[in-house]
Amino acid sequence: MLRLLKKEDFNFVKRLLPRMTDEIFIEDIKQSRNYIILDEDSNDCGLLLTTLLWEKLPFVQHLIIDEEKRGRGYGTGALKAYEEIVEKQGYKMILLSTQANEKAQFLYRRLGYKDCGALFFENTPFDQPTEIFLKKRLGD
Repeated sequence: MLRLLKKEDFNFVKRLLPRMTDEIFIEDIKQSRNYIILDEDSNDCGLLLTTLLWEKLPFVQHLIIDEEKRGRGYGTGALKAYEEIVEKQGYKMILLSTQANEKAQFLYRRLGYKDCGALFFENTPFDQPTEIFLKKRLGD
């Protein structure tokens, strides 16, 4: 379901996340906490990019499923697999975010994530819909 990101994945990642740069991609590989999502035939079907906030809080930056593979449970499976990974590493909570106009928020809530805040970007260089933050305590 998940495998660590490798150098050979750049073109696939760039297709799913067009603003990805070579420099950021190399850093993402070095962190060893970013994943390619695999379908049942071990083909690349998505991307899970994460980071660690304040050295103690796993944060999901991007969960993107290839458009033609959406609606088949790959996002759900990837998030559950990631939850298991970080829980085994001793982390107690995961944080993620999504824009208020994205359908992903409903998936996250269905998987037990709870709203915990928002950022409003009106009249800024980052003008976009409200960014909703959701958290999930692990092991509950």
